[in-house]
Amino acid sequence: MATNGKLNRKLRMALVGGGQGSFIGRVHATAAVLDNRAALVAGALSSDPAKAKASAPDYDILPERAYGSYAELIEKEAALPADKRVDFITIATPNHTHFPIAKAALSAGFNVICDKPMTFDLKQSEELCELVKKSQVVFALTHNYTGYPLVRHARQMILAGELGEIQAIRSNYLQGWLRSRIETGGQKQAAWRTDPGKSGAAGSFGDIGTHAYNLARYMTGLIPSEVSCHLKIFEPGRQLDDYGHAVIRFENGALGSVTASQISHGRENDLFIEIDGTKGAIAWRQEEPNVMTVRRNGQPHALYTRDPNAPHLNESGKAACRLPAGHPEAFFEAFANVYRFAYDDMVKRASGEKFSHIDTIYPNVADGVDGMNFIQQCVASSHENGKWLSLKHPALRR
Repeated sequence: MATNGKLNRKLRMALVGGGQGSFIGRVHATAAVLDNRAALVAGALSSDPAKAKASAPDYDILPERAYGSYAELIEKEAALPADKRVDFITIATPNHTHFPIAKAALSAGFNVICDKPMTFDLKQSEELCELVKKSQVVFALTHNYTGYPLVRHARQMILAGELGEIQAIRSNYLQGWLRSRIETGGQKQAAWRTDPGKSGAAGSFGDIGTHAYNLARYMTGLIPSEVSCHLKIFEPGRQLDDYGHAVIRFENGALGSVTASQISHGRENDLFIEIDGTKGAIAWRQEEPNVMTVRRNGQPHALYTRDPNAPHLNESGKAACRLPAGHPEAFFEAFANVYRFAYDDMVKRASGEKFSHIDTIYPNVADGVDGMNFIQQCVASSHENGKWLSLKHPALRR
């Protein structure tokens, strides 16, 4: 039961995807329970029914709630009494399956937490956005890098005007794991990410370029206007881009750039962003997430650390911390912050309280549409040799 914005029990979670051999499914399962506010009780862990059931013990899911498909999960969970069925469904599957799973879950009234990119194409994301509005459920998108404390701190700084007018953004995500065509050797993660039938219209730009773009949008709040993009396949025989660069014009006159690479030797998950304002500039790197550099001309460079007890960290940054300074908080905790704040809205929904679908601290369905619009227009621009194309979309007007 939920009363006065509080729930006197843990939220009940179902996981779709995450079977044996999965990376991101285990991340979701770990992050979801980190704050002891939810329990994983059901799952359809693979598209192979036998593998789905065989994977259930890895998550302590009881046999009677280990389902052979997402359709079976949704049907049987919806038929359970309200005090037994799951509260939300997490989708941790390849891109091309996100839409049908999310649509079925939303139609049955379940809250949804979905991995990114939200759907296979823009049309699907627009339909999902309308369905979220009609169903009045909580929908969170796991652009997990938005959950880092110093990213939250920087966002509040920027929105409060501490950097002045934002004029330039450089956001980059560099990897090297696809330098050779490992997808031809049965590497599961590489195989579906380089398959246009499963990944969608873009390769590296859909997989990690969307993270770099979302981070720029999240931290600055700027509205994009136009994009010019060049995507490239450097590995012969590969079907989707493994490198790309986009230049973005924002409505306030700022310029932004997004670079994504999966063929840069020695790069692992090097997501980094620099933001220049008229009063100051910041730089943050995901591989060293507990420090952020703030620069102002004529002043010593300031090194901000993730310290919830320090006066330099604002309330948004402090709210995303769990540990004292000096103890690294990173990937799992950032993921958990998306869950943590989505849970607050799930409790509000259960209590009959109002909550916003698009004005949220966590990425939501509108951010999902924004990401798919970015992918579509970048691919189209690249096909036309970098032609400037519009990035305007009604979902961005909040």
